Amino acid sequence: MHYSPHVFVRKLQIISDITPSDVKILESIPVQQRAFHANQDIVREGDRPTQSFAVLEGMVGSTKITGEGKRQITSFFIPGDIPDLHGMHLTVLDCAFTSLTPARVGFMRHDALRAICDQHASIANILWRATLVDAAVYREWVTNLGRRDAYARMAHILCEFIFRLHSMGLIADHVANLPITQGALGDALGLSTVHVNRVLQELRRNELIFTEGTRFHAVDWAGLVRAGDFEPTYLHQRVGTGLQ
Repeated sequence: MHYSPHVFVRKLQIISDITPSDVKILESIPVQQRAFHANQDIVREGDRPTQSFAVLEGMVGSTKITGEGKRQITSFFIPGDIPDLHGMHLTVLDCAFTSLTPARVGFMRHDALRAICDQHASIANILWRATLVDAAVYREWVTNLGRRDAYARMAHILCEFIFRLHSMGLIADHVANLPITQGALGDALGLSTVHVNRVLQELRRNELIFTEGTRFHAVDWAGLVRAGDFEPTYLHQRVGTGLQ
């Protein structure tokens, strides 16, 4: 499926009060599209960016590499997200953003974004709110990684996937295509690939999820929410998903 180069406007509408005039301004931002294969760096740690990007298709992760070469994924991004918006105000990026699946992104120049923010305080506030929501997601991920066991961690991250994809209108009900590898899940949850496989099997055994290839179905949504201690307040969405 091909998404609009301004799909990020939908995401901003979910988390902010946006007027029709704000939408027109946001949709006037020039977007330069570029495709990436899976596991390609879109921007690298240490880069001095002159543009930020929105995810148009596929999935992207923010990543850090330890001195021993181990990767930690610190967040997942889906179509509509603007992962590196903070790059407008930071001279050097302190993490990389990597395509976890084949992806298409839309680059927006910082000078264009700054000009719009200078001219329209409402747009500056909307983009500022987006960065605050990203920070809230990071806090939840730290809690998930540090204080929940492997079973709850996995359930929580799967709930977040379903909730966010459903909010963007990218999936119906509780069924999603999640073509990310078990290795990527392990890098996000601090688990080995073997442990990831074991936890997914346990969730299937408990009839909370069903998987077939890359197809994922939360067959017992309420049970998965309980298992993951999932409470979506940290996503700060103004529009309900209707998930039951």
